[in-house]
Amino acid sequence: MKAIDFFCGGGGMTYGLRMAGIDVIAGIDIDHDAKDTYEFNNPGTIFIESDIEKLSFDYLEKKINVKKNDDEMIFVGCSPCQFYSIINTDRKKSIKTKDLLSRFAQFVEYFKPAYILVENVPGILSNKVSVLPSFLEKINNCGYKKIVSAVVDMSKYGVPQSRKRFSLIATRLDINLTFPAESNEIPVVADFIGEKNGFPRIPAGNRDNSPFNHSCAGLSPVCLRRLEKTHSDGGTRFDWANIPELQLKCFEGKDNCFRDTFARMWWNKPAPTITTKFYSISNGRFAHPEENRGLSIREGATLQTFPKTYEFRTSSMGKAAKLIGNAVPCEFARRVGLSLLGNING
Repeated sequence: MKAIDFFCGGGGMTYGLRMAGIDVIAGIDIDHDAKDTYEFNNPGTIFIESDIEKLSFDYLEKKINVKKNDDEMIFVGCSPCQFYSIINTDRKKSIKTKDLLSRFAQFVEYFKPAYILVENVPGILSNKVSVLPSFLEKINNCGYKKIVSAVVDMSKYGVPQSRKRFSLIATRLDINLTFPAESNEIPVVADFIGEKNGFPRIPAGNRDNSPFNHSCAGLSPVCLRRLEKTHSDGGTRFDWANIPELQLKCFEGKDNCFRDTFARMWWNKPAPTITTKFYSISNGRFAHPEENRGLSIREGATLQTFPKTYEFRTSSMGKAAKLIGNAVPCEFARRVGLSLLGNING
């Protein structure tokens, strides 16, 4: 089996499929910052830096020998999901990405690969202007009669996050399709990070220039004092809400809003969804369970189930975090790949 990974980003889906034994021929993405990271960690897989709206069918046919009606081909379409995300309050910046799934469908319609994999946020199911209904209609008309889809909780697939995603597998072949089986064992933060897992204690603002990249954001003196007052293992901003010099005016009288902001993760629970801002304690429950700092780049990557050897070759912490937060967790991708191969071979 082989695959083309559209909207590949830094390579979470590609890496997971490769671990399952699927030959990912190429990844396609418009993000130049993803290229070095993707190619270094996925040797032998081509990174095509292109806007999918401008990429021609002819290019894939002639440059990487993609054939029509290939019964061993998988097309992966994990298009950018910011427009449909419930945490996005301003959709003006993401409006251009809203219909990319429709463009992906045109590649499906032209090449008719054997299988389609799609992953997106659950909001794509409920948004009134979602492209999902037209996408499903188009692939059905193309012969993809067997489709399984669901909103899955990544914590049930070996990923230590309360991360829910819409996932879809479709085929035009006459085989049974199933998702990978859910696990009864829910992984937690303590299984992945902390000193016993190879993460030495570091201060806020630590810079690690090695490939391990155990770097974290700096904090102002007042933010450090807030974390010092925040109880270990799940503490929140309410631990210092009654200290006038620490309380933020924007939180006064708003105890029911932004409850996870400045909060610590729990050791024995899954992490929250790792977003592109996971290194910032003001953007969610992203403070370390006991150290007075936010998550490091390597910790965020590990919670996304990237291996510790995966190098994020970017020029800044923010760019690395973007690749990590936007990725499909590698372990989920691996399990989907193995399930698909099991469906085929079973």
